[in-house]
Amino acid sequence: MASRRRGQASLAAAFPGATVLDVTSRGAQPWVRLSPFYPHGGIPVPFSPGTTGQSVEGIWQALKVFETADVDPAKLTATGMTGLKRTVRRFGAVRGHRRGLTGDTLLDYESARRQIYVPVYRWVLEHRAAEEVAALRRLADEGDLVLLDYTTNGDVTDLATPLSHAALIRRYLLADWPE
Repeated sequence: MASRRRGQASLAAAFPGATVLDVTSRGAQPWVRLSPFYPHGGIPVPFSPGTTGQSVEGIWQALKVFETADVDPAKLTATGMTGLKRTVRRFGAVRGHRRGLTGDTLLDYESARRQIYVPVYRWVLEHRAAEEVAALRRLADEGDLVLLDYTTNGDVTDLATPLSHAALIRRYLLADWPE
């Protein structure tokens, strides 16, 4: 994994001969399909039987609760890869993530990562991006593979920085999925 913000020369020097793939929302097809912002559709919303969302990020943002705003079901239907984020600047401090659209429980950040983000992203890897994951496995078998993301934090318990979906892909490929 490496930061998408690094230049090509820096990446080439750090990872000579490696296949470098941008798996962010700015990546090329088919790798953009691994972005949490990609609108695959039909993704089950945790703790909300019968409810689906278009993207991992849409589900994550829909269930976020702020000082002045509760869940936002409209984020579940958004098919664009922009305009999904809900911010503290607009809604005040984050209180947590609701455990389901109509749930009574607010999850803290780490619990929300474990019970919402990580399982939803894994579902996408297994049900909506299985071909891309298989292609990544083939590329990794052929040589070094570097996945680009905006962050590189693969530790669900490290709440200081956002969780990297590239790190989750890496962990999935290595059969080291966070529980």
